[in-house]
Amino acid sequence: MLPAVLRASRAWAPGTEFELLETAEGVLLKPLANRSPFAPTHLHDVFGMARHKGHALSVEDMHAAVQAEAARRR
Repeated sequence: MLPAVLRASRAWAPGTEFELLETAEGVLLKPLANRSPFAPTHLHDVFGMARHKGHALSVEDMHAAVQAEAARRR
């Protein structure tokens, strides 16, 4: 358990999780504040998972759809 004074000086809330790193000087506590709830992934791991329903669109069809949406938002 970390003393409240130390937690307050670092703005660490109770329950903050840490990574422990061994250094030449001792042990470093590194907060996991920006920790994602998802495991790291790479494009090749997820490519093709979001399937499109309907016919395939040409580049021209996609370009026209982008222009139509941009015009709608103006």
